[in-house]
Amino acid sequence: MRLVGDNVPEQGIISTSEALKKAEELGLDLVEITAKVDPPVCKIIDYQKYLYQQKKKAKEMKANSTKVVIKEIRFGPNTDEHDFQFKLKHAIGFLQEGSKVKASVFFKGRAILYVDQGEKLLLRFAVELEEYGRAEQMPKLEGKRMMMMIAPIKKK
Repeated sequence: MRLVGDNVPEQGIISTSEALKKAEELGLDLVEITAKVDPPVCKIIDYQKYLYQQKKKAKEMKANSTKVVIKEIRFGPNTDEHDFQFKLKHAIGFLQEGSKVKASVFFKGRAILYVDQGEKLLLRFAVELEEYGRAEQMPKLEGKRMMMMIAPIKKK
């Protein structure tokens, strides 16, 4: 096998028994890195310390990742001006804090006849929010609900 590592004085091709002896002398573990090559590559390391460092790296990566929060705002097809402005103000707040906004119009019963009104409402909502966010998905009817996603604009 090919022996590599930071604490190995003679790197190169040696027998398995010699590699195990060297690892035992140093009080470390012999770990196979790649088995698919000829000869296989092994490294003398402290395996527990290696596992600990891997876990620590994974935890750090997870902490640095951003979590996407989606806030939903619901309208009816005949939402009046005051309610629209009230919900618009909430959406602006959500977008400024970095959350995505899912705007939806819910059609109850025969209100499904006013699909065009719902679409106009959502498009107007997107236009009003242009300086805070951009439409990620245009209004789309799914069953009794028309939805639209708005993502916040990244600040530079």
